[in-house]
Amino acid sequence: MNSSCTSSKVIEKEVESSGVWPSLVFEIQRNSAIELQITELIAEMTLAQKIAQMIQPEIGAITVEDMREYGFGSYLNGGGSFPYGNKYATASDWVALAETMYQASIDDSVDGSTIPTMWGTDAVHGHNNVIGATLFPHNIGLGASNNPELIEHIATITAREVKATGIDWVFAPTVAVATDARWGRTYESYSEDPAIVKAYAAAIVHGLQGYVNKNFLTEGRVIATTKHFIGDGGTSGIDQGNNVDFEQQLFDIHAQGYVAGLAAGAQTVMASFNSWQGEKIHGSHYLLTQVLKRQMGFDGVVVGDWNGHGQLLGCSNDNCSKAVNAGLDIYMVPTKDWKPLFNNLVMQVESGEISIERVNDAVSRILRVKLRAGLFEKPAPAMRKYAGNRELIGAETHRNLARQAVRESLVLLKNNGNLLPLAANKIVMVAGDGADNIAKQSGGWSLSWQGTGNSNADFPQATSIFSGIKTQVAKAGGKAFLSESGRYAIKPDVAIVVFGEEPYAEGYGDLDNLEYQRGNKRDLALLQRLKAAGIPVVSVFISGRPLWVNAELNASDAFVAAWLPGSEGEGVAQVLFADAAGRSQYDFTGKLPFSWPNSPLQSKLNYRLNDPKTIVKGDSALFPLGFGLSYADSQELAELDEFVKLKDGYKSRLAVFDLGIIKPWKLELSSKSKSSSDKTQDEIRKPKAVKTKKIRFEDGQYALSISFNGSSKAEVSFKELFPRDLRAFDEQPSVLSISINVDVIPSDNVELSVRSDSAGKASVDITKQILNLVNQGEQIVTVDLNCFKKLGVDFSDVTSPFMLSTKGELSMMITQIQWVSQETVATVQCE
Repeated sequence: MNSSCTSSKVIEKEVESSGVWPSLVFEIQRNSAIELQITELIAEMTLAQKIAQMIQPEIGAITVEDMREYGFGSYLNGGGSFPYGNKYATASDWVALAETMYQASIDDSVDGSTIPTMWGTDAVHGHNNVIGATLFPHNIGLGASNNPELIEHIATITAREVKATGIDWVFAPTVAVATDARWGRTYESYSEDPAIVKAYAAAIVHGLQGYVNKNFLTEGRVIATTKHFIGDGGTSGIDQGNNVDFEQQLFDIHAQGYVAGLAAGAQTVMASFNSWQGEKIHGSHYLLTQVLKRQMGFDGVVVGDWNGHGQLLGCSNDNCSKAVNAGLDIYMVPTKDWKPLFNNLVMQVESGEISIERVNDAVSRILRVKLRAGLFEKPAPAMRKYAGNRELIGAETHRNLARQAVRESLVLLKNNGNLLPLAANKIVMVAGDGADNIAKQSGGWSLSWQGTGNSNADFPQATSIFSGIKTQVAKAGGKAFLSESGRYAIKPDVAIVVFGEEPYAEGYGDLDNLEYQRGNKRDLALLQRLKAAGIPVVSVFISGRPLWVNAELNASDAFVAAWLPGSEGEGVAQVLFADAAGRSQYDFTGKLPFSWPNSPLQSKLNYRLNDPKTIVKGDSALFPLGFGLSYADSQELAELDEFVKLKDGYKSRLAVFDLGIIKPWKLELSSKSKSSSDKTQDEIRKPKAVKTKKIRFEDGQYALSISFNGSSKAEVSFKELFPRDLRAFDEQPSVLSISINVDVIPSDNVELSVRSDSAGKASVDITKQILNLVNQGEQIVTVDLNCFKKLGVDFSDVTSPFMLSTKGELSMMITQIQWVSQETVATVQCE
C-alpha cells in the first residue's frame, strides 16, 4: 500500500520552546520496578505485537477471534454501542463481553502475546450507555453548582457503575473551556471560567482514579482521560473547527484543565479533532510531543478521537503515519479500517517512515498505564469485585447524589413577585414537551450518541420533571396534572412549563446564532397564552447552553435554567416547591457558569468580553457569569427588549470555494454508473464519469476545473461532517453565487442542488443559464435561495450547500462558490 506521506521518513522540525508551558509536578511518579518490567516486555515483543497495542477498534467492528489473532492493546464502545448490539444488555452481559475479550487478549496461541487488553467507554455524565445507569447533570449543570467536592463524589459513583460492567477506562473528564455558546458541545464544558474548569478537572480525576498512595486505580476505580487536547472550546462555535488563539491564550484559557487534571494523575489524554492555527491537533508534533510530553512531562498515553487521524492532510482512516510521528500513541479506529491501518503501520515502520524508537515510546506508555492500573495482576473482568453487580447500576444512593447535583445545578434567573417557592397544596398544571420527557432532560450522550430514539421506558427508575412535581404536590394534598399543550378543563393556580432544546451531540448542535426556537416560536406562544389567561407561569428551561430567550423571560413570572439535569428530574421539583408547612425545602444555590446573552448575535462569552480589546458597545451580558438568585432575593426583572437587532450593514456570507476549498468543506465526487454495492472503493472515491483538476496560480491559489464525460449521471458536491445552521440566509434576501467559466456546451440538463439533513436534497435546473455562458469568459450565476426553501430545504441543518449534477457532457472552471445576502435580483428565480 502507498505511504501516507510523500517522503520515505517524516522528521518533525523541533520548534524552540515558547516559555508558555510549565513543567508539571505529578502526584504519581515513575516506579523503577514498573519501568524495568516495561523494558523487559518491549524487548520480547514483535513489531506486530507492538502495533497491535497501538490500535483501538470498536466492539461493532471486531470479533473475539480478531482479538485473539491481533491482541489489541485496547478497544472501545462508542456512544449508542452495546454488547452484541443489544441496547438492553444487562451488567452481566457487558461483563460477559469484557471477559471474552480479555481472555482472547491473553491467549497467546495465535499472536504470541499475553498482554491484557483494556476497554474504554464514554461515561461523560454517568455510565450513559447502560440501561438503568444513574445519569448526572451534564457538565454545564455541574459547573453551576461550583462544588468540586460534589464533582469528585459523582466521579467516584460513575467509576463504580462502570466497573460493574467490567470496563477499565473512561473517556472523561472533558476539560474544554467553551468561549462561544454556539458550539454544539458547550454543555460538555463546566464553565467559560478556566478557574472553575481547573478545580473540577482535579476533582473528577481523583474521583475516577483515586489518590496516589491511597486508593489509586484500585477496585472501583477507572483510568481517566482528560480531553480534548487542546483548544476545542475556542473554535468560534464550529465543532472540529480552527482555534486561532495566541499561544499564551491557548494556555491561559484552554490548558488549565490539563494543568490540574494531569498533575492529579490522569493517565491518558485524548487528542482533539480541532486545529490550532490551521494545523490539526492529531498531527501537531509541537503540541502533542514538544509541549505535552516533553515540556509538561506527561508520561501517559495520548489516544486519538474517532478516526481523527484520518482528517490529517495526506492521511486516510486506514493509512496515517503522520499521527504517530506527531505523538499519537493509540489510534482510535472504530471502523473496519483498523485492519489496513495495522498493516500499513507495520510496513511504515519496516520502511523507516516511522521509527522503531517512536513505536517503542508509544508502547512503553501504553504498558505503563496498564501496569499502574494493575491490569497484569488483577483477576479477569468476571472475577473482579464489582463485576456484574446489577444493584450498583442506578443504586438509590447514587440517585440521591444525582438529585443533589440537580438541585445545586439550578439557576434562578427571574422570580418576580417572589412566586417561588410554590405552595404545593395547589392545582398545578405542568406543560411543555419537556415535562414528562426523560430523554429530553438528559440530552446527548444518553443511551445513544445524539440522545435521540429513546423513551421514558428506556430509563428505568428515573424520574421525569413532571413525575417529581406530582410527588411533591401529592405530599401536600395538592393536585398536579400533565398537559403538554397547556390546555385545561379546570383553571390551575399555577403553570410550570418545561421546554427547551432537543437532544444533540457534537457538531449536530452547532448554531449560527443564539436565538431560541428561531423561526418557530411555539414554546413562546404557549407561555404567552397562559400569561394572557392570568395564570402565573414558572418556566423550567432545558438547554445545553445559555440562549437568547428575552421574549420567553418576559412571558414568565419565574424562570429557571435547569440545563440538562439527567435521570433525576425530581431534583427540580424539590427546589421549586415549599414543604407542607410552606417552608422552602431547598434554596437556589446555582450560579451561572456561563454569561447569558443579551442578543442572539452575542456569541463570545463573558470571559472574553472582560478583555477591553474585545468589548463591543452593547455587548454586555444580560446576566453575567456567576449570576443566580436565591429565595432571599427580591430582585424584579424588568421587561426585556425582544427585538432582534442586526449590526449596521450586517451581511451574511458563507464561502465554500474561493480560489481554493474553504475549511471545513470537503469536495466529493460521485457517479451512479453502478450500484454502491458493485463499486470498488477506488470507484467510489474516484468515479469515472466526473473528474476535477486544480488550475494553480502563482500565489498558490487555484481554480477548480470540472469535467463530466456523459457516461452516466455524476455529481460534484461540497460537504461537511456535521450539518450547518444557515438560517441567517433565510432571514435576508440571499443567493447561492457561483463564478464560472463554461467551455463545453452541456449535452443534458444541469441541476444545482442543496441538501439538508432533515429534508434531503432539493434541485433547481440551471441548464438555460449554463448554455448562455458557454465561451463567455468568467461569469457569475446567482440562484435565489428561496428556490431551495420552497422545495423543502431546512436551512437550520444544511449538509451540502452546493451540489452540481448532469447526465451529459459538461466542462467548466469554478473560482468561487458562496452563499451571500444581497438585494440584487438573482439570475435564477423560482415561482
